[in-house]
Amino acid sequence: MEMGSLILAISVGLGLSAACGFRVFLPPAALSFAATQDWVELTGDFAILDSWTACAILSTAVILEVLAYYIPWLDNLLDTIATPSAVIAGTMMSAAVMGDVDPVIKWSISTIAGGGSSGTIQLGTVATRAISTGTTAGLANPIVSTVEFIASIFMVILALLAPFLAVGAFIVLIYFAIKFLMKWQAKKSAPQTIVT
Repeated sequence: MEMGSLILAISVGLGLSAACGFRVFLPPAALSFAATQDWVELTGDFAILDSWTACAILSTAVILEVLAYYIPWLDNLLDTIATPSAVIAGTMMSAAVMGDVDPVIKWSISTIAGGGSSGTIQLGTVATRAISTGTTAGLANPIVSTVEFIASIFMVILALLAPFLAVGAFIVLIYFAIKFLMKWQAKKSAPQTIVT
């Protein structure tokens, strides 16, 4: 694979991986649909996504995942499962779009960039939901879920149609996710004062 094609593939992979941090099943479903339309070419083990069966199964998973995030208490439970799943999905999405690249390069980039980006975004969503649950007793969680779903769709569209813009959006998301996590951690570890 030429350097330009590799950079483009990495950009697509980063965008899809970031989207996995918001919703685990949406990026694979979108990639599967794109492959069935011949918009992207998937090779090796990832060619299995290039079928209407895979697209239907993943689309069903998307619907169930999205609906589950609107059920109180289940949304917080899903976050415990979604965090490792997002890292795995982000890694897989990056690897899927890289095509025929040396496996050492492919899996190194996919694990560090893909898994790392989806994991960081996912941790930001977990912190946001925890704050929402703690401050509003979960009443604002459907709003958080809606924003996450829209963000995932946005990142998927950017990744497939404007990969370099997706990288820019990814950098902005990572910046705000890290800033938010640091602020949340500092607030969480700050000593509580009791007023008498």
